[in-house]
Amino acid sequence: MQTELNKVIAAVGEFYAQETFLLERDLGERTLTHRLAVYVERQFSGWQVDCNYDRLGERTLRLPRGSGSSTDDHLGKSIYPDIVVHQRDIPNNLLAIELRKESNHQPLDHDQRKLQALTDPNVWFAYAMGVLLIVGANGVSSSEVYAGGAIDVATSRWFAERIRDSGLADRRDDGVQR
Repeated sequence: MQTELNKVIAAVGEFYAQETFLLERDLGERTLTHRLAVYVERQFSGWQVDCNYDRLGERTLRLPRGSGSSTDDHLGKSIYPDIVVHQRDIPNNLLAIELRKESNHQPLDHDQRKLQALTDPNVWFAYAMGVLLIVGANGVSSSEVYAGGAIDVATSRWFAERIRDSGLADRRDDGVQR
């Protein structure tokens, strides 16, 4: 898992190096998500990288009835991950990424529940891991890693430290990571 997460960190580093124009102008999450996906794709050769991809072959990614997870459609069944690293035609789903702007004031639990559902080993399309990134103009303010349908606390801590060590953490005037 650390190898793949290091690739995510490299992609985030390239994103911050190349996309200051978008970050400084506070563009929307969809724009930022697309640009991050470009850099993620460069890191994951041999995999397909897509935004808002809700299929596996011909099947739509739908949550099972009674799941407590949040969805993105009016029927409350389909799920649309921000960025996925996968193979489109077979159930080989490696990574789901949810990106949030630091200025997004919607409840965080929507993205957290989505990553829990996407990594739940009991769903037929489960992703091996999920990453939540909260980004701002000054860096990544928060992150979480999901596996097995839950937050992986130890890996999340490791990932946050790697982000900080890579100089990608949000550091304001007081030098404290937010």
